[in-house]
Amino acid sequence: MTRRLISSGGPWEATAGYSLAVVVGDSCWVAGTTDAGPVGRSLHPGDIGAQTRAILSIIETALTDAGFALTDVVRIRMFVTDISRSGEVLAVHGAVFGSIRPAATMVEVRALIDPSLLIEIEADARRG
Repeated sequence: MTRRLISSGGPWEATAGYSLAVVVGDSCWVAGTTDAGPVGRSLHPGDIGAQTRAILSIIETALTDAGFALTDVVRIRMFVTDISRSGEVLAVHGAVFGSIRPAATMVEVRALIDPSLLIEIEADARRG
């Protein structure tokens, strides 16, 4: 099967050796995504809801570039630095995925790659 790489042009892809998304056949895996700008810091510091909205927009763009849609998402993994703010994240997630209802996981982690980043999200999609 053909393997297609989708790049965001983000600050870490080339140096760390990864892609924003990888497509093989009818499946697409979107890497852990943050709202980090070109210098690697959050574009919405302190606002986990805004970070979540920005991340889901980036994921949607990656899926579109890969030939998929949000309705193809079957699994979401959310990594947050403060689980007590999960309500803010879930409100945004619910607004985007309410009728799609992918399998979802949220876990608290000690830290992300930059202290300004409060959430990182992975998505798996499958057509058919």
